[in-house]
Amino acid sequence: MNGLLLTSQFIPLLGFLLIFLSDRNEKKIATISFWCSHALGLSIAALFVLWAVAGFPNHEYAWFTLYETDEYSFPILFYLDRVGAVYLFCTWAIFSIIVKYCRVYLHRETGYKRFFLTIFGFLFGLNMVILSGSIDMLFAGWEIVGIASFLLIAFYRHRVQPVRNALRAYTIYRFCDIGLLLGSWMSHLLFHESQHFSQLANLFDNPSMPPAGYGSLLLLSLLILIAASGKSAQFPFCFWLPRAMEGPTPSSAIFYGALSVHLGVFLLLRTTPIWSYHYFTRFIVFVIGLLTVIVASLSEKTQSNIKGQIAYASITQVGFMFMELALGLETLVLVHFLGNAFLRCYQLLVSPSIVAHLLRVEGSADTDFYINNTGSRFQFLPVSIRNTLPEVLQNTLYVFSLQEGNLELLVRSVLWNPLKRIGATINAMNPWIKLLNGLGIFALAWLAIVAVGVNSKYLAIPVSVFMVLASLSAFSQKHSPFSVWNAIGLSSILAGTAIWFLNPAAWFDVAIFTSGIIPAWILGLAVLAKLLKNDNFADSPFVYRAMAETQPKLSLLLFLSFLGLVGFPISPAFLGEDLLLSQASSHAPWFALPITIAFVINGIAAARVFQRLCMGRPAEVNDVTTEIVTEPF
Repeated sequence: MNGLLLTSQFIPLLGFLLIFLSDRNEKKIATISFWCSHALGLSIAALFVLWAVAGFPNHEYAWFTLYETDEYSFPILFYLDRVGAVYLFCTWAIFSIIVKYCRVYLHRETGYKRFFLTIFGFLFGLNMVILSGSIDMLFAGWEIVGIASFLLIAFYRHRVQPVRNALRAYTIYRFCDIGLLLGSWMSHLLFHESQHFSQLANLFDNPSMPPAGYGSLLLLSLLILIAASGKSAQFPFCFWLPRAMEGPTPSSAIFYGALSVHLGVFLLLRTTPIWSYHYFTRFIVFVIGLLTVIVASLSEKTQSNIKGQIAYASITQVGFMFMELALGLETLVLVHFLGNAFLRCYQLLVSPSIVAHLLRVEGSADTDFYINNTGSRFQFLPVSIRNTLPEVLQNTLYVFSLQEGNLELLVRSVLWNPLKRIGATINAMNPWIKLLNGLGIFALAWLAIVAVGVNSKYLAIPVSVFMVLASLSAFSQKHSPFSVWNAIGLSSILAGTAIWFLNPAAWFDVAIFTSGIIPAWILGLAVLAKLLKNDNFADSPFVYRAMAETQPKLSLLLFLSFLGLVGFPISPAFLGEDLLLSQASSHAPWFALPITIAFVINGIAAARVFQRLCMGRPAEVNDVTTEIVTEPF
């Protein structure tokens, strides 16, 4: 059974590697995809048979320990229960359908190989989320799913709108990482050695002796809700999902109609003992679902395309699932998930045919002919309840629906605009003034330590401030990719330095973190120097340079350095981030917030650099005005 768990996890990775090493021949790629999807199906079927024979126990398998100290452990841990089994079956069934569909649907598409690489990477990350035995493992899969979403939304990278919407979705994903990163940190802080999902329910067996205080559990629950709401496009993050439909129809089906959109529900199911412990957090979950149902069901009515309508319909159903979870109906949620996932997948896959059919019907119908004795004209949709309301209220609801509740404007004004204003103020300062101010503040802190005898760990305070300011500078910088890259690298180095000041004995943990950051930083600078050696658009920072087409090898290296710099799970920096947060929980819990904010903002800024340089239309790079657009966030 343990071997089948590993096989189910790593067959998608094998498919990814085989496709990566193959040439662009469609037949070879389709063959690899076909056999890998079938091998995955056999593995999952065998796993379920053995699990049934054993009596459907909650099975945990610790493969090995990636890193361990006296106070910290990162085990590679797999876990299978009824929730994971339902999601695993649905993932394989829909993935196998998508693979079969795409072998023909994407025939002669220039990005054929790139598409299959991305969906196999997505499947690997999704299986890691589903089979993870701890929140650390879940976060690793969460990151892989996020970057796969970013790439697939921007699949048609020659067009500006898909690229902009990819950054919009990735920005929301990164913001959700705040909830998951801090949630992981708090689980270590509160539960210590018992943060495994298999042990979580046992911590709450005795209601009179909870594992933590009410305030701590409430904060942890809110962090989980932030992550779940953003990933599943729930209130107030409903706006990004319809825009994510810019990718190919099969990717929209597997990501945002069927699987990825339900990961927030999966997170809530996995952490039910935490957030359901008090009625107040259950009420919050219910209200989030209810508001989502209202906003999404109204916005669906004014969508001008079928994929947007399906997206909002899916969001609405996930909102109902949040409400069902708040009422304690976990089994109903699993049934609801299966029904919604297969239905939305089917609707998205047949949507091109439906649109073509409706256009033929509309073209063959005489719009001036009254089709019945009542004199009503030809209609595609039935009369809605909105038509029975007073005209003023009808118009109000219509405008509200068109604007999608102004949720995007709300999120932008509350979250991103203040950060951009601070970063723009920093960037407007003279570099020498910034350097002198930084040295002056650091010198005053050092003098206080030496002369007054203040504990040296307080040096971490000014360092953490500079870390966040460097991240904000990168977030607001648009004119120079080098400045953004250096600001991100500086912010990461300052994060390690602050931890070293907090606890000098943590130098080895800091070294693990920097061993991933510094090579990625240097590699990125070298690649940027080559890519921009003959850049003709230095005065036009918003131009998409399309270097993935003109310089594919250098663009791949820049992508790898981007992943390493933001702590993606291919770099020691991923483990290092967890180690830094663990050190913060032991010596200065306040430091977890600024370091998490810095990591999240750095990821958005680095994604923008890669997006601007590597995406776009090669045929129009000489026409600067056609490529200048505004930033989504």
